[in-house]
Amino acid sequence: MEQFEVKRGLVKTIGGNAGLAKLGSQYFGEVKSGADGGFSGSFAILCHIQATYSEDGKLVVDVEQMKGDDLSEYLQADGGREQAMESRKRWSGFLDEATGYNSKQRGDKAKEGGKKISKANSNIRLAKKLMVMSKTMTDDVKEQALVLISEIEQKLEEGNGTRAMSLSEKLSKLVEG
Repeated sequence: MEQFEVKRGLVKTIGGNAGLAKLGSQYFGEVKSGADGGFSGSFAILCHIQATYSEDGKLVVDVEQMKGDDLSEYLQADGGREQAMESRKRWSGFLDEATGYNSKQRGDKAKEGGKKISKANSNIRLAKKLMVMSKTMTDDVKEQALVLISEIEQKLEEGNGTRAMSLSEKLSKLVEG
């Protein structure tokens, strides 16, 4: 399962998960709308595609592609290679429209998200070290820091790097202040 950042306001413009299902049908032919929104479908070498917008506005997709002998047989069949290339083209086009970003921008957003997560983890480690080493930090500040660390770790588990980083900056100010 993968998550992609979505351009601000795009989910509303598309029409949420119902609009996402409509978009999916334009790229993958027959798709089934999910009970919780989004859709599932398939196309050529893409055996299973499931996509939905999460509550925090990210595109969440689960994709299975043919592998091994099945893929080899498919590629060797008449028109197999062309259909495989068409699958990749449609997948890329779908992601472009469903996220509002092209492939390079999606990669940049993913790197940016990784940096935020790394920074939040680094700030947690630094705060824990300062809490152990400091002789002047009050118990009240340490308690507040532990609460913030818990919140940051929760946001990291949820995959919300942006919120985790902003909370970690607050933590850094608290323990250094």
